[in-house]
Amino acid sequence: MTPVRILSVAGSDSSGGAGIQADIKTASALGAYAMTAITAITAQDTTGVGAVQLADSGIVAEQIERCLTDIGADAIKTGMLGSAAIARAAAQALARYAGGIPLVVDPVMVSTSGAALADAGTVEVLKADVFPRATLITPNLPEAEKLCGFPLRSPEDIAHAGETLLSLGPQAVLIKGGHGASDMLVDTLFTMDAPPSHFRAPRIVTNNTHGTGCTLSTAIACGLGQGLPLAEAVARAHAFVQHAIRTAPGLGKGHGPLNHLPQ
Repeated sequence: MTPVRILSVAGSDSSGGAGIQADIKTASALGAYAMTAITAITAQDTTGVGAVQLADSGIVAEQIERCLTDIGADAIKTGMLGSAAIARAAAQALARYAGGIPLVVDPVMVSTSGAALADAGTVEVLKADVFPRATLITPNLPEAEKLCGFPLRSPEDIAHAGETLLSLGPQAVLIKGGHGASDMLVDTLFTMDAPPSHFRAPRIVTNNTHGTGCTLSTAIACGLGQGLPLAEAVARAHAFVQHAIRTAPGLGKGHGPLNHLPQ
């Protein structure tokens, strides 16, 4: 049986816990065939990001073109884009070759360890050129605050943020609650045609959270590529990440990676 095809446009993580490596592992665990367009090489481990070498924007675009015009894709995920030039090139390539393919955009701005991964110019290109093509964007709370320009301190703030982000053009917005302070983690899904949906789980107190956003967005893309309705794809991905955190192998001296093995 032919697996669904997932294209990840993202950066490489030398420690294997996030970025392209997490995306490939997640897709494989969920029965999908993973392809990649690598936007950056990072030298990092569980304690932080040491160095970043951005790819040339032209080769990012050509990676996308070659994947989509040969093998094709059932869903696409973008993660770290790294610069305005790369974000613009990726958006143009997707506009040309990815018509009608579900697109999940993880607006990566800061790594789990706190390293900045997107400047103001990149954020503006995301807003203007990438979000309007997206089936779903998946900001965490700090990313949503940066995109919206106001703090998210209450459920009312999060509801306002959902409306604000929908106005930028994506079909749906998932605001992730992992950076919240409550004992219950709540991810909130906003769409234009339904009330918000909430995906809840008891907060797991752990340092093993490296790559959670990458894993979640790729798992959602896999679900969409496999034909699941959006809410079901989000629910399955949410459960996948919770299990991956609970069963994390405990590697490294800092924010350890998740367990991406088939569940």
